[in-house]
Amino acid sequence: MRIASLGSGSKGNGTFVEGTGGVVLVDLGFGIKETLRRMATRSISPWDIKAILITHEHGDHIHGAAQFARKFHLPLYMTTGTFDLKRFEGGLDVRRITLEEPFTVAGMEIHPVTVPHDAKEPCQYVFSEGESRVGVLTDIGHITPHVANAYHACDALVLECNYDPEMLARGPYPRALKARVSGPLGHLSNEQAAGLLESVDLKRLKHIVVSHISEKNNQPALAEAALRQVLHSWEGSLHHATQQNGLDWIPIG
Repeated sequence: MRIASLGSGSKGNGTFVEGTGGVVLVDLGFGIKETLRRMATRSISPWDIKAILITHEHGDHIHGAAQFARKFHLPLYMTTGTFDLKRFEGGLDVRRITLEEPFTVAGMEIHPVTVPHDAKEPCQYVFSEGESRVGVLTDIGHITPHVANAYHACDALVLECNYDPEMLARGPYPRALKARVSGPLGHLSNEQAAGLLESVDLKRLKHIVVSHISEKNNQPALAEAALRQVLHSWEGSLHHATQQNGLDWIPIG
């Protein structure tokens, strides 16, 4: 397995997970032209992609998904709640999934995990193939015991570090938006992300990808410093998926 990112942040998201049977794209928040430009930097063709998995209906995660899926004849996987809210129609192959019921794409078993976020029926995903396991976890307001258990044993973890509490408090967002971001259905702070790492199997975890960093309410150095507080003698690799450049391929296992 291996993973890469087209870009991560409030202006657009897309994460690649590749198994022996091909590539799966988690979310697509960029238009077709920009998606193809970014894909070229990862040496990947639309024909390598077997499916697009949607986590929830917010624009930075679905902006280009329907158009891209229609153009390249790709199935879209999403929960019924997400489908009902957005009504993906018009010649699209939409496959509705049930939370906590694994399904298989490109040779990988994919587990849609229930997460707390201000969307209709959001989920995040854990991918398994052979002995390798990859977790993708962004857009979540707080870490529940269920989420901690679902992501406990991963070889690689794409992890949201959305905001620094002090920067958010001082920042330009209106009070209501600050409350939404930091609320139980919003996004993870650097410290909340670090809290999850205290509960996972760090001996197994080899790669952490810092993701979905707010350009106005966080800095990569602050996110990394918060995570390092709990990683101590951890021997794995810490990566950053940025809004501008995403992240190049990382082999897993």
